[in-house]
Amino acid sequence: MAFVRANSLRFHVQRLPAAVPDRRNLPDGTDGTDGTDGTDRTDRPVVVFLHGLVVDNLSSFYCPLALPTALAGHEAVLYDLRGHGRTERPATGYDSRTAVRDLLALLGALGLGHRRVHLVGNSHGGTLALHAALARPDLVAGLTLLEPPLSGAWVENMVDTLSAAALSLEDSPVPAELLGLRLRKAAHLTAIADELLNRTSLIDDIAASRTFTPADYARLRSPLLIVCGEHSELVAGARELARHATQAGTTLRILPGLGHDVLKESSGSLRKAVLAHLEATAVVTSARAGALVP
Repeated sequence: MAFVRANSLRFHVQRLPAAVPDRRNLPDGTDGTDGTDGTDRTDRPVVVFLHGLVVDNLSSFYCPLALPTALAGHEAVLYDLRGHGRTERPATGYDSRTAVRDLLALLGALGLGHRRVHLVGNSHGGTLALHAALARPDLVAGLTLLEPPLSGAWVENMVDTLSAAALSLEDSPVPAELLGLRLRKAAHLTAIADELLNRTSLIDDIAASRTFTPADYARLRSPLLIVCGEHSELVAGARELARHATQAGTTLRILPGLGHDVLKESSGSLRKAVLAHLEATAVVTSARAGALVP
């Protein structure tokens, strides 16, 4: 666990180095910095994970995707978004522009400002990844979006849901009751939700967020993987994104029998699809010179 100061906030960050193959299994004349395809691992994009809203945090990615990503030879960075998990919780700044500034500042603070990144976003984290790719196409080498909420209808529904949750949590005895039952994790998450929903601008910032247009999707240039559950209400938006992001090299995967929570419910098939996409993007990026010029 580490804390990093960026954009005037203290962020909770986990950084996983890319695993190097066992030297005993390497061909003669190689030192383990090259991938099996001959690419230099130091030129591969850093994989940055962006989680969802309110009760979510970096831990949801750790075992299902982040650790396998590092073991497959990709450097990985996970962090709790502004106000979430163990990151500081300011009263304002929960809009997408600030989220992108947070990301850029954090990469700089980690000494990664010269490296390209592959953004993996789950739910709301997927929309933040898209905003980052549109704002900094020179930085974002690839995108993996898990159940990205893209429509204006989703924004309205989410604002209504969060507003109702805020009312139910205001002056609620639930956190104390959970502690009394020794359910400390649940009590902690409930307290964070209460603070975010009732003491920050998060709901207002989401309500004011700009939805994406087909023209936005057409501007994407990063190879893109979108994964949705078959029964998710977000499939229509994912299909629209795939239909218009024709310059990006887009793959849409619909996982049968699942709803919104593919990250928790489909670890095996999801991991296989994501790792294949990361590897393909890394090969392309390395061929195009990999790292940004400082």
